[in-house]
Amino acid sequence: MQDATEEYVEYVAARIPALRRLAFVLSGDGHRADDLVQQTITTLYLKWRQAKTAGNLDAYVRTMLVRRYIDERRLAWARVRLFRDAPEPAPYEDAGAEDRHVVRAALRRLPRRQQAVLVLRFFYDLPVDEVAAMLGCTGGTVKSHTSRGLATLRRQLGSHEFAARTS
Repeated sequence: MQDATEEYVEYVAARIPALRRLAFVLSGDGHRADDLVQQTITTLYLKWRQAKTAGNLDAYVRTMLVRRYIDERRLAWARVRLFRDAPEPAPYEDAGAEDRHVVRAALRRLPRRQQAVLVLRFFYDLPVDEVAAMLGCTGGTVKSHTSRGLATLRRQLGSHEFAARTS
């Protein structure tokens, strides 16, 4: 049992930064990303014996995180909002931060499955088949989510000067 716990701790310690990046790109919120990672690694601990036998443990854990992100909207607490605005001021951002903020805001307006598909396909550069396996759907569904998500992003960003600068 001690060896399994040590393996788990070693694995998680090495993967926390990558998991947090994925969670942040999906959620657009650092606090929410931390919660997603914490929930994912807690579940991973409970399923560690099964998980470590997976052919690609990193893909298995990413799948857990993405599915948790997609499914969390179904939970009642996800609809609770304590503050209208963040209680602390926004941190200083560099010159390119405005564009990133605009893209993140547009991405957040997409349905969660479309968000997940776009992040996995373009940020993580995963192939259609791997994304389909992670989301438990067909390759055609991934392609249609990609097409619809990109079309919506183009419409949303078309009215912003960001789109004109990147063309």
